[in-house]
Amino acid sequence: MHLQEKTTASNRTYEGKIFYITKDTAELEDGRQVQRDVVHHSGGVCVVPLTERGTVLMVKQFRYPMQQVTLEIPAGKIEPGEDPAECGRRELQEEAGRTCKQYTSLGTLFPTPAYDTEVIHMYLARELSAPGAQNLDDGEFLDVTEIPLEEAVQLVMDGKIPDAKTQIALLKTYVLLQKEQ
Repeated sequence: MHLQEKTTASNRTYEGKIFYITKDTAELEDGRQVQRDVVHHSGGVCVVPLTERGTVLMVKQFRYPMQQVTLEIPAGKIEPGEDPAECGRRELQEEAGRTCKQYTSLGTLFPTPAYDTEVIHMYLARELSAPGAQNLDDGEFLDVTEIPLEEAVQLVMDGKIPDAKTQIALLKTYVLLQKEQ
């Protein structure tokens, strides 16, 4: 088969709280065997909470692997068996203290398809409720901030928002709103 690789062996080498890793052997289309290391992740969601004023609710939080505070849209991990749309609604409430009446899929993205199975589902949330209490996960600390969509898009274009899911979801929201006008 053209542009296909067949898994011939798989050995789980690491089991963590958020993902596990396998060391796989794959057969290439020319018959050669190669090693593939794969991070297996249950997937995630991200939500662009857009207010009636055209601002986006974003979160600032410390990201340990990057050793810095990042500016992102609300997001989280899908629990096994959880519907991605419901996960997004849950994360919107947990991180931003909001619910929404209008919820639109912005599609999916593969953040690192070379070695990771994670798929991130993106949503646009509109007609937001009044601010309510956050319900953060144990050990989760973040601040909610409100930024005009155009300013957030400019931050993406200026390289000041390096988070891929936030970049893509903000840009897709911006394009969608332009089409709606």
